[in-house]
Amino acid sequence: MTEVPVYRELPISPEHPPRSSWGVWGADDEIGAMNLLTPERTLAASRLVRRGATFSLNWELDQPDPPILGRGALQHTVIDGPSGPDDRYDAFYPQASSQWDALAHVRHPRYGSYNGWPTSALTAEHSRFGIDAWARRGLAGRFVLVDAAGYLAERGDPIDGGTSRAISLAELRAMLDAQGVALTPGTFLLLDVGWIDWYLASDDATRRRLAAGADFSTTDHDLEHFFPAPGLSRAEEMAEFLWDSGVVAVAADCPAVEAMPMQRDDSDGFLHYRLAALLGIGIGEMWDLRALAADCRADGVYEGFLASAPLNKRGGTGSPANALAFK
Repeated sequence: MTEVPVYRELPISPEHPPRSSWGVWGADDEIGAMNLLTPERTLAASRLVRRGATFSLNWELDQPDPPILGRGALQHTVIDGPSGPDDRYDAFYPQASSQWDALAHVRHPRYGSYNGWPTSALTAEHSRFGIDAWARRGLAGRFVLVDAAGYLAERGDPIDGGTSRAISLAELRAMLDAQGVALTPGTFLLLDVGWIDWYLASDDATRRRLAAGADFSTTDHDLEHFFPAPGLSRAEEMAEFLWDSGVVAVAADCPAVEAMPMQRDDSDGFLHYRLAALLGIGIGEMWDLRALAADCRADGVYEGFLASAPLNKRGGTGSPANALAFK
């Protein structure tokens, strides 16, 4: 099913949560909006490659340093063997750097995970609903990059990476219009707010403060201690626009895609709940968009072809991005 109901027509059945896409692609669906990546759309996206330019969207595995949001530091050991060295990685957190959140990573406080999948499905003998559901099919399609950092800087309103600057739907629409590009079904939306540049320019004290902030991996932290960071507004109209535009995933260079701090105990306070748990839209965080954004500014072309191969780990709740963009 590639023609889907508009947001205001959701849910398709009263048994499903309000404004959810549960059941749109069947009761057993595990991949959500990635269903919109049809062969025809992937083929059309491949024709956007005109120069053969390739851009890695993957930050170094050991950045941020020190890690943030409760993740640990990667430990890398080189084992020198008789015919050459091997690697060993310990304390490997797949979502410590440029990452995908699997749909299973986000659980709505009232309705649970996308399409009603229980967390127990991840650990069952024949696990379901993990990151491997995306990995087995592979992710490939059109991308649109929104250069929020450049757009706002040109207008005298630069984004401060240390603040909770929320990009409204009106601003997002204006940015797309200014770039002369539209969102179409089967599109990866890439959002550059300049956070990685801000982070790399920050001092050690700032980095330690971020690392000491609230921990996503626990439930007993003080929500007020999430550190501030820019990103999308969490208003419902943002989720409606992304769904109706046919966006399969939103990936940004900031820690949470949406502006931080967020309120995880409030169903209206966390855009992740609307996107991943209710609508099945993918979320990518801390993607390194610097080189791609610079190239888009230089040639005025803000679309191209994107491919990503998440880790094929059954029951996994996330993965490094493993993403490449082509123009």
